[in-house]
Amino acid sequence: MTTLLAYDLGTGGCKASLYNAAGHALASVFQAYDTRYPQAGWHEQRPQDWWEAVVASTRALLTASGAQPDSIRGIALSGQSLAVVPLDAAGNLLREYVPIWSDTRPAAQVQRFFSRVDPDTWYLTTGNGFSSETYSVFKIMWYHDHEPEMFARIARIVGSKDYINFRLTGQIVTDHSYASGSGVYNLVERQYDDRFLAASDLPASLFPPIVESTTSLGQLRAEAAAALGLPRSVEVFCGGVDNSCMALGAGNAREGAIYLSLGSSAWLAVSSAQPIVDLAIKPFVFAHVIPHMTTSATSIFAAGSSLRWLRDAVFYGFKERAAQENRDAYDLMVETALESPIGANGLFFNPSLAGGSAAYSNPHIRGAFLGLDLRHTQNDLIRAVLEGIAFDLSIMYKKLANLVELEDLILMVGGGSNSPQWRQIFADVFNRPFAKANVGQDAASLGAAAVAAVGSGLWADFRVVETVIEHQDTTYPDSAAVVQYQRLLAVYQRTWEQLSEIADLMQSLT
Repeated sequence: MTTLLAYDLGTGGCKASLYNAAGHALASVFQAYDTRYPQAGWHEQRPQDWWEAVVASTRALLTASGAQPDSIRGIALSGQSLAVVPLDAAGNLLREYVPIWSDTRPAAQVQRFFSRVDPDTWYLTTGNGFSSETYSVFKIMWYHDHEPEMFARIARIVGSKDYINFRLTGQIVTDHSYASGSGVYNLVERQYDDRFLAASDLPASLFPPIVESTTSLGQLRAEAAAALGLPRSVEVFCGGVDNSCMALGAGNAREGAIYLSLGSSAWLAVSSAQPIVDLAIKPFVFAHVIPHMTTSATSIFAAGSSLRWLRDAVFYGFKERAAQENRDAYDLMVETALESPIGANGLFFNPSLAGGSAAYSNPHIRGAFLGLDLRHTQNDLIRAVLEGIAFDLSIMYKKLANLVELEDLILMVGGGSNSPQWRQIFADVFNRPFAKANVGQDAASLGAAAVAAVGSGLWADFRVVETVIEHQDTTYPDSAAVVQYQRLLAVYQRTWEQLSEIADLMQSLT
């Protein structure tokens, strides 16, 4: 049997997954690694930890699945975005710990860059709608300013999955999807932009050559094959950034296809030939792993993590009860929430516990319960959290719908998709049908496997992935609930304005 090996190199660890030639998952293994936070805004990981996690998860996967190593036709990675790994001319790692996607240290470098480049022009060209400090070019500028001796030795800067590809094959390249998070990539021209390179004062040679995600990087190096327990004949394909691999694994292989990823954070992402950029809500855009397509998204930073905060900081008993009943604590919380009526007895929750996305007028906004009084119970508080997350995302959905034509059905992936009750709330708030997909939390892995399948010739094109994705359950809006939620949503949206107005004042108190 021919198989494909996919890695999802995420923030918390590496998931190694084995797929058959048709794209069906056979087995997966997860290997965790740590993030350190040495200073405010510094989020760092060890590239060596990534490699060791790849090795350990591969060997564990082969043992767990019983697969024959020589059955593996190809490998591809989905990698966390915006990491900056410095290598010298011999390929040696120059920094033990490197900034990852969420690191925001280069504030001064951002300010200097935008004294030379109009920020709106930069965003409309790159689609880089996250906080500017997170993008790779500014972290590299920080290296230049703060670690000049190390910087002088740098030959290339590579991202997370590209560093693993280098360890696997010796090739130093990237793909369009990962390059599009560099901060100097032109989405329309599909190449690095000379204007932004000049503004950064960085040599273009630091940035790796760009190839398609399906490009073969060759076979495994002898030392990599020995470490993984695989034959050298296994072919490695360039792979893609996690956002784009996840889009492919969620079936977004056609114009207007949209999915909602509902996990610790949440985002709505749509695939299109043209990048969806808008100065009002600043969707963050990556080049797709599918050539000449993009994936554009808008997000909230605390979705499932808002529920986790409520469970751990307010309602301690759910974890104990879940352990006693051998059930999931979040399922118990959702059941409890349903004892409260639509609208949670006049209680609203804004889920900006980790700050506001670009859709907010003030990113310093923080979360809040509004309308709280003595009659409210834990049922109401939990329901308000579930509804607040759906409200926030529905507002963003409407803003996206004003920019591009979207398909009616929204595919839902991630851990939150497992709750039929929460899916019903989403369907009623959005007034759209939501389908739970069989890929669950494996969309990025499936996307990477699909890249390997197309690159190796096992699949004729990316649309084959649609035959793998099954709609296990479709939830349709209830007309009576829709009417109630539309009235509530109009009130909820006013909380954006009020909380944004006082955000800076609140921040000054901390």
